[in-house]
Amino acid sequence: MAFSIDTAQQLGLSVVDAVKPKEQELGQEQFLKLMTTQLTHQDPTKPMENGDFLAQMAQFSTVEGIGDLNESFQTFAGSMTSSQSLEAAGLVGKSVSVSSTKGGLGFGSPLVGNIKLNSATNQATVNIKDQTGAVVKTLNLGSQSEGLKKFEWDGILDDGSYATPGVYNIEAQASINGQNTALETFMGAKVESVDLGDPQKGVVLNLGQLGAVEFSKVEQVF
Repeated sequence: MAFSIDTAQQLGLSVVDAVKPKEQELGQEQFLKLMTTQLTHQDPTKPMENGDFLAQMAQFSTVEGIGDLNESFQTFAGSMTSSQSLEAAGLVGKSVSVSSTKGGLGFGSPLVGNIKLNSATNQATVNIKDQTGAVVKTLNLGSQSEGLKKFEWDGILDDGSYATPGVYNIEAQASINGQNTALETFMGAKVESVDLGDPQKGVVLNLGQLGAVEFSKVEQVF
């Protein structure tokens, strides 16, 4: 800022008058006092130029404006976090869909997800793999139009036995314009709890087998 402690001393003001002991910056009251004193003590033969005066006032207004803006953003951010917290708390016990390459198969509950198609296809497939990377089940979805398309696996293997409940890797692809194209998958999971403890991540949902996922990553609620 144009006014400093040195400026105050040059104008005959004490440091105590210019800046309070515990303050690190000039406040509005101190700024106006210094401005008035400077105008009173200026050399009549070299008066302050209008441009200098306006520049100092504009500089102070800018600093004040930035401070007010920061305070407004902090208030807004706090409001958004509170709103998200309330909304997220209402999801406990419900199922959501998030972008993931892993899906959970439970006892008596199927593995559920969606594939995302940017174009229509005449053949879409989903490979379900165990932790070793071996394919345990292939779901043939056939022809599908553009958009999110649901798939579901009840855990029954090709030999009629049931797969072990747990987390499986999901890999989807489709034939688009004659080319085999990898697809993004969105997996479903039940919200078990909500974590508000990390301000860097914001509101976090605990999705059980799929782990912790940021609330902003939720694609669907069903």
